[in-house]
Amino acid sequence: MLDFLRRAAVLGIALLATGAAARAQTRPPIGGVNSAPGAMIFYVAHGAPDSCGPGCSNWIAAEGAVQWDTYKRLLAILDRQTGHKLPIVINIKGESNLNVATSLGRILRDHGVDAVVGATEVDACNGKSEADCFALKRPGGPLDAREKLSGVACDLACVLMLAGGVHRGLGAGNRVVLSGMALHNRFAPNISAEQRESLTTIYIDQFRKYLGQMGVDQELIDFAIKNSGNGRYVEVPASEWTRLHLVTSRQP
Repeated sequence: MLDFLRRAAVLGIALLATGAAARAQTRPPIGGVNSAPGAMIFYVAHGAPDSCGPGCSNWIAAEGAVQWDTYKRLLAILDRQTGHKLPIVINIKGESNLNVATSLGRILRDHGVDAVVGATEVDACNGKSEADCFALKRPGGPLDAREKLSGVACDLACVLMLAGGVHRGLGAGNRVVLSGMALHNRFAPNISAEQRESLTTIYIDQFRKYLGQMGVDQELIDFAIKNSGNGRYVEVPASEWTRLHLVTSRQP
């Protein structure tokens, strides 16, 4: 099974989250060859005292779609925080690579990082275009900002990344919206039906195992599977977040 997954990675085959989460805004690619516009960026944000929790005024903002090379940028910004374990604020936008989302979650857990879902509003971006704001964020901060822990949709990629947080938070005004999954090869458009079915089954099994290792109920994958490929989505109500162990704390 692991050999099959390695071959799939080399071939650029991934299972993607599709549908309900907000699309990434258009901005330049930030990765290497084949990196799509809207790929996730990471930067350090600085707020008022206790703005991200007791004794916390700095956090890492994660914004955009999870692409094949996103893990490299997460490792890079974590490595720059010598002696500090800043929490991460996750705001995934657009079609995202679920395989890599689990890698991001494992990186967060390995580094002992807490995670919440929310938006980061950078003060210097007020009145600026998306392109100008992106230019401010791309160097990695720190930038004066505020957390907005409501009004953000958390899709399956978001769930997989959030699961890696040592402590996990979801503001009451956020939504967990799970849509379908689709197999995609970034190097070639066609995947045989047999290969599609086999790989999808393998990936889903891996996601189940991953969630179990992170302490999250595997029922979340069942929610997504019910909607795979049918164009619908299902919302996981806030009343279920604690039962499913998706959150370990609730943000105001």
